[in-house]
Amino acid sequence: MKSMLYAGVGSRATPEPVLDLMRRCATRLEVLGYTLRSGGANGADTAFEEGCCRKELYLPWPGFNGRQSEFQTVCNKALALAASLHPRWERLSSPARRLMARNCYQILGTDLASPVDFVLCWTPDGVEDEQGRTQLTGGTGQAIALASRHDIPVFNIATGDALVRLRGFLEMEM
Repeated sequence: MKSMLYAGVGSRATPEPVLDLMRRCATRLEVLGYTLRSGGANGADTAFEEGCCRKELYLPWPGFNGRQSEFQTVCNKALALAASLHPRWERLSSPARRLMARNCYQILGTDLASPVDFVLCWTPDGVEDEQGRTQLTGGTGQAIALASRHDIPVFNIATGDALVRLRGFLEMEM
């Protein structure tokens, strides 16, 4: 059953034309009835957030990037899940671990059991699954990996055909 939720995430270094596209996508998806899940980071997250009103904003700690949200804590279960996804967990600082754990909520919700219908993102390498993850995928790779493990479609705008495929996916869902 569709949840009418999507994760809008991506690189902090997303190019401005793509950020504009993300804002427009968020607006359109909201009109279709979707609620955004995002994480308050600069770049892609912020662009998605600026494009809509209906959103769940997951923060790694209170006041992250000057934002407030009812979702601003990271539990041990989210940290353990994030650790199972990250290739170099032991090298991460405590704040970086909280950022990675926050990504789990974006995909699976506060109960870590209510997945989004799809992920819309941008990374420099265009990755859409866990196996393709590279260093260029950055922190967004956590969300992509978790989505892959839950068979959640990922549409990476860097691929060039992501929005066409997303449109087809949405039409099939309606």
